[in-house]
Amino acid sequence: MKTGRKLLVGVIGLALVAAACGGGEPASTGTTQAGGAQAGGVVTFQGGRAFKSILLPKFTGVAVFDQANQGAKEAANELGVTAAQFLGPTADNSVAGQIEIVTNAATQGVNAVMISNNAGDQIEPAVNAAVQAKVTVVSWDSPIPSAKGESVFVAQVDFDETGTVMADMALDILGAAGGKFAILSASPDAANQNAWINAMKEALKDPKYAKLELVGTVYGNDESEKSYNEALGLVDKNPDLKLIMAPTTVGIAAAAKAMQDERLCAKVKVSGLGLPDEMKAYTQNGCAPKFALWSFVDLGYLTFYVTYGLATGQIKATEGTKFKAGRMGEYTIEKDPTRSSGLRVLMGPFTKYDKSNVG
Repeated sequence: MKTGRKLLVGVIGLALVAAACGGGEPASTGTTQAGGAQAGGVVTFQGGRAFKSILLPKFTGVAVFDQANQGAKEAANELGVTAAQFLGPTADNSVAGQIEIVTNAATQGVNAVMISNNAGDQIEPAVNAAVQAKVTVVSWDSPIPSAKGESVFVAQVDFDETGTVMADMALDILGAAGGKFAILSASPDAANQNAWINAMKEALKDPKYAKLELVGTVYGNDESEKSYNEALGLVDKNPDLKLIMAPTTVGIAAAAKAMQDERLCAKVKVSGLGLPDEMKAYTQNGCAPKFALWSFVDLGYLTFYVTYGLATGQIKATEGTKFKAGRMGEYTIEKDPTRSSGLRVLMGPFTKYDKSNVG
C-alpha cells in the first residue's frame, strides 16, 4: 500500500509540474482551439482558413459603402484570407439587384454573403435558398426585418438611440420655439432608415419635443439628384419649414446643397447622418449646423471578422458568444432588442459633429 501511495503522489506531482511549466497545450496562445472557446470564453479567430465571401452594399457608388469595403479588406489582410468580392447593384435596380446577387451566390461556391439590406423582407426567399446551400448570411448597416435566414446583424449603433439622437439634434437646432421639420429618407424598403424614423417618432412623444412638428417624409432613393429635388419639393410644399432631417449620407449632402444653392440656409437648416468630409463646408456655412455618424471603415472591418468566424465554424450565432475582432477588441452576440427576433453585434458609438470638430 505504501508503494502505491508513493507512486500516486509522484504521478500527481509530475502533472502539477507539467501544468506549471505549460506542458501540453499553451494556457493562452491567442488562437482559437478546436472547440472555438478561449480561456474566459472569448474566441480569437485562427486565420488562413478557406473563406470566399461577398460584401454586398445597398448599391455601389456611395462613399460610405466604399469605406466599409476598405475596412473589410483590412480585416481580410489581418486574417490572411482573400478579401470579399465587393459586389452590388446600381441605385436604380437595388432591390432586384440584391436579390439576384444573393440568389447567384448559392450556386457559386461562396461561403458567406454580407448584406446591407435594401430589399426589406423581399430578400428572404433568396437568403433562405443561400442558407440551404450552406452560405452564411450576415447583415450589416441594414438588417433583414424578420431576421429569417440571417445569422446575425452587425449594427453600427443602437437603432432606438438613433431616433433620440436625431430628435435631440432637431431640438438643438430649432431651439425651444421648435417648428416644422420633414424627413428626407433613402428608400421605402430600407430597414435601417425605417427603424430610425420610427425610433425618432417614438422619441418625439417625450414632452420636451412638444414644439417639434414632423410634417412628412419623402424618399430620395439615395440618389443625389432625386434627393436634391425632393428637398426642394419639401420647401415648396411647406413654406414655413425650418429643418430637413436626412438619416442618409447621400440625402443630407444633397439637401444641404439644395438649401445652399437656393440661398435658403438662413431659413431651412439640414441635419441627420452624414460624412464629415462631405458635410464640412455645409456645417461651417451654417446650412447643416449639426449631424452625426459612425465609422463605416470600422463597420466593414467588424462585419468581416464576425462573418469569417461564423462561416469557418469558430463561433456560433448564439446569444452570449464572445469573440475578439482584431484591433476593435471584444464583442458579444446578443439578442436584437430593436426587432421581434434576431441577433446582433453592436458596434457604436455615435459621433456628433458641428463647427467645433467637423474639420
